[in-house]
Amino acid sequence: MKEALIVWGGWSGHEPKECAEVVGAMLEGEGFKVFKENTTEAFADPSIRELSLIVPIITMAKIEKEELSNLLAAVKGGVGLGGYHGGMGDAFRDQPEYQFMVGGQWVAHPGNIIDYTVDVTRPDDPVMAGIDSFAYRSEQYYMHVDPSNEVLATTRFNGEHAEWIDGTVMPVVWKRRYGRGRVFYSSLGHVASEFEVPQMREILRRGLLWAAA
Repeated sequence: MKEALIVWGGWSGHEPKECAEVVGAMLEGEGFKVFKENTTEAFADPSIRELSLIVPIITMAKIEKEELSNLLAAVKGGVGLGGYHGGMGDAFRDQPEYQFMVGGQWVAHPGNIIDYTVDVTRPDDPVMAGIDSFAYRSEQYYMHVDPSNEVLATTRFNGEHAEWIDGTVMPVVWKRRYGRGRVFYSSLGHVASEFEVPQMREILRRGLLWAAA
């Protein structure tokens, strides 16, 4: 049986506890044994190197040096890492090696909660198969991203809320490697209710399964 660790915490506005329950149930439905912790101390446990998947849901917050070192080593050694929105893409802002592993870092969401379009750019990828481009209402994440990411979906900024980025195309969903570990990220999912959007939920489900493979 595959085992997954979900570590939740950080800024409460992203509803980390509620989202951890949703993601945990999703993974249990796929046959995972799921462990949930609400402290970064869980990352320091050497046993995480035996897991199939780690899912951080920790916006901002801090991580101790030994916790981060063990997490990095686990993923480099082959443990999958997967997550979404600020829970993974805006965690541990002062740790560039964590950002190197994730493949990006949130920097802005002009206009806050707005309507925008998610454009599927890799319909041939199993994570995106059968999913067409779709309308979405949430924070449209502007991120600093790694050019080595394998981008599966993007969004285009229209400049209404920041005119100097008009026309900018930004990755929304990507895959990458960190050492031998598979890393998956989706910027969708501001709060737990967004899991009710079928495309958001299915993309994350497939992405986590890919990372854990």
